[in-house]
Parts: sequence; structure tokens; C-alpha cells
Amino acid sequence: MQQYLDLLKLVKAKGEHRSNRTGIDTISYFGAQSRYDLRHGFPLVTTKKVFMKGITHELLWFIAGDTNIKYLVDHDVKIWNEWPYEKFKKSSDFQGETLAEFIDLIKTNADFARVHGDLGPVYGKQWRDFGGVDQLKKIIQEIKTNPDSRRLIISAWNPPLVDSMALPPCHTMFQFYVSPDHKTLNLQLYQRSGDLFLGVPFNIASYALLLAMVAQECNLEAGEFIHTIGDAHIYVNHLEQVDLQLTREPKKLPTLVINNFTSIFDVKFEDIKIENYDSWPAIKGEVAV
Repeated sequence: MQQYLDLLKLVKAKGEHRSNRTGIDTISYFGAQSRYDLRHGFPLVTTKKVFMKGITHELLWFIAGDTNIKYLVDHDVKIWNEWPYEKFKKSSDFQGETLAEFIDLIKTNADFARVHGDLGPVYGKQWRDFGGVDQLKKIIQEIKTNPDSRRLIISAWNPPLVDSMALPPCHTMFQFYVSPDHKTLNLQLYQRSGDLFLGVPFNIASYALLLAMVAQECNLEAGEFIHTIGDAHIYVNHLEQVDLQLTREPKKLPTLVINNFTSIFDVKFEDIKIENYDSWPAIKGEVAV
């Protein structure tokens, strides 16, 4: 996916060295945008293997309005584990448990998971209940009935609740846009902060999948996913991994297939398939918490 590699090159060439709350510095560039046309293939990065299972489960978790990591843990998706663990370590219940022991307790102890697996009112809560408004349901209905609207917007950034979230939303707001001929659906995401090596490949695929699902429910063709990032950054401990990726030639994009459904709220993991995904091997990197 050349657009993604071009983004890495841009930040490496024009980014500035910057400190941040994690203690691991970044090379940061402010205000980047990439466009991915789903009619040319599903935008899943091919210069390293990407964990599509985790992306799919996470998106279904968002759509369900869930904010507890137990669903993800039960499906062996680890992308949110560190944040509730850091919160747990500050609680009076912490007895020196390792991250692995913490996750085992989430998986096996429902009461423990209820208390310590919750992330606060993060994405799913805001999508499905923003001050009593089910934004996702409302916007899908609006696309069907008022496709020319310029208000097809969903926000995850809820200022009164940001401080009670384990991680304030990185992908903060997105907007749908139906083409003038009412045949194609597009989506633009504004992401306030983007970890280009670890997070952004997930974000691209996640919102492309969401676009495809909403388009299918609304009997529209999935068109462009436009990705706008505020602070686009590469952590300095990921620079070697990024350089390795930049030596790799992108491969042909895979195909997304979603079984027929009536409502995206009924879609199951088994309904979503990625076909012909050919990628270079995975590249590991540590997440900055």
C-alpha cells in the first residue's frame, strides 16, 4: 500500500523530534492526509503482516457499545490489555500481578473483569450513547433517508468524560459523504494522534471495514476512506522497523467479503472474510503506553 509507505517517508523526512507523556520520544509531523479507494482493493498493509482478526473483533466491540476488554481477551485480542493493567496497578487490589496474570484473571474471573477490565466511556460508549444519543444508529438512518446531509458525523471526543477514559480517543471524529449520484459512500476520519508503525495500519483497516459495512447496509458502493491525522508520529524505538518496511515492495491488496446482513448490529466475526491477503512477514514493536 504505497500511500502508507509515503506517509512513513513524509514523517521521516519532515517530522520533528518531540517528547510526550509516554517517555519514548517521537518523530512527529502535524497534519497529514492519505486516501484509500476501496474499489481498488481492501487497504490492509502488505509490507508487514497485520492482525486482521484483532481489527475485526475490535470494530465489532465498538459497534456493540462495549467498553470492557473481556470480549477482546476472550477472543485472544491483546491490543487494549496494557491500559487497564496500568490502571489496575494503581488500585488497592494490585498484589504484584504480571500483565499475563492480570489477563488470566480477566478471562477467568467475571467479577474481577467487571471491575478491572472496564476502560471507562471509550469509543463504543460514545458511538452508541453520547449523552443519550445512539450516534451510529442515527447516522446510518440519516444516510438512508437524507444522503445529501453534511452532518453525517460521529464524535468519540466527549470533553466532560475524557478524563474518565483509560485512553482518550485517538480517532476522534469521522464523517460520511454520499456521492451526488447517491451510489457511493465515502468516509473521512480525523485522528488527533497516530502511531504510524503500530496503530495506523489497524486504524486504516478498521475504518475501511466500517465504511464497507455501512455502505453494504445502505445499498451503496464503498468508495474512499480519507485518513487525516493531526500528530502523525513514529516512535524512536520503531525507526528500525519502519526502515525495514520501507525496503519492501507493496503487494496486491486483498479482497473484503461480508456475508449478507440486514443491520450492522447483527454482523458476526464469521461474516467477515479477507481473501487473498499476501503480505511480507510481521515486524514486532513495543507499544508505548
